[in-house]
Amino acid sequence: MRGGSEGSGEGEGLSSLRAFAHSSSLHGISHVFAYGAVSLRRVLWGAFFLGSLGLLLLVCAERVAYFLTYPHVTKLDEVAAHNLTFPAITICNLNEFRFSKITRNDMYHVGELLALLNDRYEISNPQLAEPHVLAALRDKANFKNFKAKPFSMAEFYNRTGHDLADMLLQCSFRGANCTARNFTVGTGTG
Repeated sequence: MRGGSEGSGEGEGLSSLRAFAHSSSLHGISHVFAYGAVSLRRVLWGAFFLGSLGLLLLVCAERVAYFLTYPHVTKLDEVAAHNLTFPAITICNLNEFRFSKITRNDMYHVGELLALLNDRYEISNPQLAEPHVLAALRDKANFKNFKAKPFSMAEFYNRTGHDLADMLLQCSFRGANCTARNFTVGTGTG
């Protein structure tokens, strides 16, 4: 130990605590651990600091205890109506096109737009595809001896877009079954 006495380690700890208190942005702590003799001002600052810290811990503990009771409020307003019209239903399929319906000509014209091919007509990110999908993609992206045919985006949407009859598994309204024929398509692209 430095200085040859056992009390000097304790003094070093207090000195480094004071240095920390004076460099800290924690409000009030620099007044509690001020350099110099103990004064009434330091005692009051210490009491206020400990009181504030205690209040903070009390409120935090109370909020955590309240959270752990899993409180919930359910409000329900029910209006009885005898003659409801068939509701408007919107289905937004993020997968716009059926990969199984895409042809080699489609791949040639819109492969880059669909992020399946890069600008050199090569498969982009083949490591992300599953093996069976990658095999089908390689077959459709094989443009050796391929002669492109005219392409229509409207025809592409109609041919490769999803069909409601394939997606609608079960539907009933007011006890009666409904089918895809009960729905009208609201967009030109299906």
